[in-house]
Amino acid sequence: MKTILIIALSLLTALPMPAKNSTGKALKTSYWQKMADGMSNALIEKFWGANFEGHSTRYYFNYGSNMSNMSTEHFWPQAHAMDVMLDAAMRTGKRCYKDIMPLWWQGMPRYNPYGHNEEAWWNAYVDDMEWMVLTLIRMYEYTCEGRYLEKARTLYDKWIWSTWGPDDKAPWYGGITWKTDASPSKNACSNGPAAIIAARLYRLTKGDIGNRKRYEYLSESMRIYAWLKERLFDKESGTVYDHINDKGKVVRWNFTYNQGTFIGAAHELYDLTGDATYLHDALKAADHVIERMSNNRGVLSDATSGDGALFHGIFFRYFVKLINDERVDKEKRLKYHNYLTHLATVMATNGINKTTMLYGGEWWKTPADNDNVQLTAQLTGCMLMEAMCVLKKVK
Repeated sequence: MKTILIIALSLLTALPMPAKNSTGKALKTSYWQKMADGMSNALIEKFWGANFEGHSTRYYFNYGSNMSNMSTEHFWPQAHAMDVMLDAAMRTGKRCYKDIMPLWWQGMPRYNPYGHNEEAWWNAYVDDMEWMVLTLIRMYEYTCEGRYLEKARTLYDKWIWSTWGPDDKAPWYGGITWKTDASPSKNACSNGPAAIIAARLYRLTKGDIGNRKRYEYLSESMRIYAWLKERLFDKESGTVYDHINDKGKVVRWNFTYNQGTFIGAAHELYDLTGDATYLHDALKAADHVIERMSNNRGVLSDATSGDGALFHGIFFRYFVKLINDERVDKEKRLKYHNYLTHLATVMATNGINKTTMLYGGEWWKTPADNDNVQLTAQLTGCMLMEAMCVLKKVK
């Protein structure tokens, strides 16, 4: 009994405690709302292309703050920037966020470097299309405008699911392709989001559409998830590996965004089927992030530039939904709640410039007032602050 007590106490002390400010008082929801407001406003003011003089129709988020990088090659972060606008609109109801939606709808196909005559939203990176589809689905859910759901369904049916498998083709035996104009590779980043998309289309589709049967979406979601779990998920450690290359080798890179979409897919399927195996998988993947990936003085790695600077933000989006699920064991929820709050407090206290409301991707270092930051890093900061605004208390 003494040994059990010691172990229990050591586990409790290893968990991050609820966030407090310098006076020792717990931070209130209003604090996180203020932080989220500031960062979302900075996203518009310092990144939204049409906000700058001489670029009134640039309906696109610039890759660097204050026009420091106006490249249009980095397509996929645009979906996550619109997701942040949706978060802010849903939270506040303010028009400054809502009004960007129809403009973004125009800008994305216009600035898409891979678009073609048949489909302006098409992209050689299948996961880039998937991020767009996930955002379009959320736009439909928020606005009830059918054009968003129609485009999401078309992109998935014609250009995403079509890259599956085939089942008998070695060395992958299934899986959604990562990129269509390169050596074949089946990646976690193309299969996790695809499973989420199919699950959400099943939920939103009221009946059969032409030759497309509603149940096929759920079947495809389960099929994609099963492939991902079997091929790229370590069931013992909870690690989601990155991809299987054209030689059939599993490349064991481990990134938070793959953990996040695996959690998201498992959680969606748990909702739809009630099968607790999916919930167990999601918890295993979440525990891996906390126990094995938080080596930067108790937080995740610094990520200041490139695609990687957005990976943590994607994890936060799906992790907070898991925390809020009251079907999850209370002690587990409390562990996750305290962990996310600890991350947010470190970022808000040390990493976000309170004058510019910019986050440069370093947890323990604030960007200077005259520093420009990349869109991907800013989005991760926005997504964590927005996650804190919807995080529920564990009763």
